[in-house]
Amino acid sequence: MSTYKIDAAHSEITFKVKHLMITNVTGSFTKFDATLESSNEDFSDAKIAFEAETASISTNNEQRDGHLKSDDFFAADKFPKLSFTSTSFTKKGDDAYTLVGDLTIRDVTKSVELAVEYGGTATDPYGQVKAGFEINGKINRKDFGLTWGAVTEAGGVVVSDEVKLHLNVQMIKQA
Repeated sequence: MSTYKIDAAHSEITFKVKHLMITNVTGSFTKFDATLESSNEDFSDAKIAFEAETASISTNNEQRDGHLKSDDFFAADKFPKLSFTSTSFTKKGDDAYTLVGDLTIRDVTKSVELAVEYGGTATDPYGQVKAGFEINGKINRKDFGLTWGAVTEAGGVVVSDEVKLHLNVQMIKQA
């Protein structure tokens, strides 16, 4: 069994949400942790656990970040972490996998399916073996209790329900 831990310095946990249904606002979590355990070289039996500190959310706008941390969205004081635990990691092709797992935001847990592209494995200049993955998917924020909404004078939606997830992750093999 090999265990890998996330290399936070070389990983990005980002999301996009449509604003006024005309442009995307991109955000990220800056404090997170992940572990991957696998017996197989191709990771086909991988078990993955991930968590992010909800108060570490950043959209490059202090006022918006404050709103996202409030009870309208993540309620970061009551629910300091969001988490994901895999239930399956299925090889679909040479470098393509489907990752299914339980995502918990606030006090709601739902099964989500994510597309994973395995970028390969390399040894860095310090002798650390690293595996790279790009992960994409989407969720409906309202499924997780992030129900705040507002409409424009013309009746348009301010923030979309759909949230696109995009993660670029480097995992470091543990000795």
